[in-house]
Amino acid sequence: MTLNPAELRELELCIAERLYIQIASWHLYLGDARLAGTLAIECNAKLDQGAGVAARHALESVQVSLAGGSTRLPLARLIPPNQLLDLEEILDPYCR
Repeated sequence: MTLNPAELRELELCIAERLYIQIASWHLYLGDARLAGTLAIECNAKLDQGAGVAARHALESVQVSLAGGSTRLPLARLIPPNQLLDLEEILDPYCR
């Protein structure tokens, strides 16, 4: 299953507003970090495998540059555990 451009944009906006990176007690939303579009595209590529698989694989696939690009970490390492469940919830309607 592949989303059309309007659905992909809708998914990106949902991700941008709801998911965040947590550093200490700071929350940086993925829309502000300009990572929502990349995550939406990665999720779209795996939607046929279900929301849980799509969420986990996409979070591992998206690499986040730190310290001016000298270090890269998967997005999965930068979000709190409950954010995985939130992403699965966001993706679920797109998997049906």
